[in-house]
Amino acid sequence: MRIMRAKIKKYQQNSLGEKGNLHAKHREELVLKYAPLVKYISERIAIRLPINITKEELNSAGILGLFDALDKFDSGMGIKFETYAEHRIRGAILDELRKMDWLPRSIREDIRRIENAIIAARTKLGREPEDFEVAQEMGVEMDAYHKIISRAQGVSLLSLDDPLPNGSMPVFAKQVSDTPSPLDDLTKKEMKEIISEAIACLPKKEQLVLSLYYHDELTLKEIAKVLDLTESRISQIHSKAIISLRTKLRGSDLNM
Repeated sequence: MRIMRAKIKKYQQNSLGEKGNLHAKHREELVLKYAPLVKYISERIAIRLPINITKEELNSAGILGLFDALDKFDSGMGIKFETYAEHRIRGAILDELRKMDWLPRSIREDIRRIENAIIAARTKLGREPEDFEVAQEMGVEMDAYHKIISRAQGVSLLSLDDPLPNGSMPVFAKQVSDTPSPLDDLTKKEMKEIISEAIACLPKKEQLVLSLYYHDELTLKEIAKVLDLTESRISQIHSKAIISLRTKLRGSDLNM
């Protein structure tokens, strides 16, 4: 809490006066009120990161996202402040991770190898390939394949809004505007439809893991207990599902 208050004080000192209709004291109360939200989002993201990325780094970026939400929120948007703040906090943390370039080049190369193998196997089979079929396409044994997938842990965080392998930039990377236009709403609707269709094509177990992780917000450990599998196996299934989705989105009209 002391660190949080210090950051608030520094923020207020750097501000050019009060912004919007929020009084400085009220702003401080709001920051302290939503500090647990910053911590919650940071911890969920930290679960999927290497140990060299500290929670303090994520929290600092998240707090800046919260400040940004306070500066730009307009009740006329028709959404709750908490919803808007969650978007800004998560975006600020992911932006910081991009600057860190925390995913090693060797892992990015592994991800590309898996993507290419999935696409090749999918083309041959006319359906989503199973793990052993992707491994065959890569020319590796299952143990080696699982190790490669395990090294890709964390790909889910940025994979859907990072530049795609062909260099194109997906729409997910674009920050949602503070005043969405009808075109923004249409694009968002199309994006949801494409993702839903892509998920529906995944193997049932991958669909279930994604649903439990993103919809029910269970941790990988909790999902492992539900499905009676090891946490490492759930992590592999999750990473494979995200990489598969990424290959599906390569050819969508939402890539820009």
